Amino acid sequence: MTGAAASPVTAATAPAQAREPIVQDLLRRVRYLLTLKARPPFGLAGLEMYERLSEVVTCLDHLLAHQPEARLAQLRRGLQQALTTVQADYTLLRQAGDWLRQLAALLDPDGKPQRTGAQVRSEFEAYLAQIERDSAATPRLRAFSAAIAKVSRSYAPGLFHTYDLPGLPRTNNDRESEFRNLNRRLLRTTGQKGLTRRILQRAGAWELLPHPNTLAATAAALAHIATPDLRQEQQRVREHRGRFRLHTRSAKQSQAQLTHLVQRWVTLPTGDGL
Repeated sequence: MTGAAASPVTAATAPAQAREPIVQDLLRRVRYLLTLKARPPFGLAGLEMYERLSEVVTCLDHLLAHQPEARLAQLRRGLQQALTTVQADYTLLRQAGDWLRQLAALLDPDGKPQRTGAQVRSEFEAYLAQIERDSAATPRLRAFSAAIAKVSRSYAPGLFHTYDLPGLPRTNNDRESEFRNLNRRLLRTTGQKGLTRRILQRAGAWELLPHPNTLAATAAALAHIATPDLRQEQQRVREHRGRFRLHTRSAKQSQAQLTHLVQRWVTLPTGDGL
């Protein structure tokens, strides 16, 4: 009798338990996206957050169309309300961001015929004039346009002469990237500027513990650990790292992850998610 009484409860909770990992993944994805900061000059504040959250809303639409889930429905309502509130601001910022990218494309010599400095300057100035015309009817866009024109023209005296010297790099970005890579390596080992905190959060406190310096010493140390204890710790670390699976700023990768969540969702058993 006991087993027969427990069966309906198990059958009723199984769909909810199967949905839970996907629900938690989406909640973690949203929490992560709400922490995104700007990446000047092209990643203006809020653009990436708006676009990635819009992708989450689309994903939620697919999930809820297949079967309802109360928390996901509430999440979708909240996200849609927030996105609608800032949609007008996003549209204006997106336009300004597109202007900056187009100006950068005009300056980029890769994939273009050989141009003189005078030709590049002419194209650049023509596009600045077009921006000014396109923004004339919108006060905020007009302010963006004026700021872009002011900064662009302040750099103009040294911006175009390199096109007249074949083979001369326009900037020292390659050398700057070497310094950036060095700084990254130093930050990883010294823990400056919060890197240590993120490493500890994502991987655990392993970096704080003394550890062997060679593979042989590591194997000897692990030999003293009971196999069940090792397997248990490995599983704990895998589960902990799994919480950060959707912490990515790559648009392509995030879209693939959300698509995978939808694919998992539609294969789950249906049940009352409300």
